[in-house]
Amino acid sequence: MVEFFNMIGGQALAFIGFALAIGLCCIGSAKGTGMVGEAATGVLSETPEHFTKCMILQALPGTQGLYGLAAGFFGLFTLGFFSGNPVALSVDDGMTVLFACVPIMLGGLLSAIAQGRVAAASINIVAKKPDQYMKGVILCGIVEFYAILSLVGTILMLMYAL
Repeated sequence: MVEFFNMIGGQALAFIGFALAIGLCCIGSAKGTGMVGEAATGVLSETPEHFTKCMILQALPGTQGLYGLAAGFFGLFTLGFFSGNPVALSVDDGMTVLFACVPIMLGGLLSAIAQGRVAAASINIVAKKPDQYMKGVILCGIVEFYAILSLVGTILMLMYAL
């Protein structure tokens, strides 16, 4: 196993961390927004005038994909990949960067799915009391807070990784 890590190098490990951060967050967002879209279609077939409210609820679980992308870009920027002068990383440094991406990997994936469930349930508010739909948005915002904490955790660890 040590030979494998030495063979791929520290930069490859960092790229794996960035790729997983972006990919897992986007998978969670796709799952979350899909659930809300499924729930919204029933309401919209009866009351198409509530499209904007349903769309806002559907967009909320999509933010985690953006957070994963932001973490990936921040990591690439921090390691000098955009300046054309990337930092040479040992295997230990690459593993440090990879593990610094874990909070947003898992936090983004799981919070997007959980937020999708809350937003899908909040579509019922739109169906029954459309003027009260902001209560559903607030409930979704509570889940969003943990995605933001995951992003902040990853950014802080990437800032001090090397």
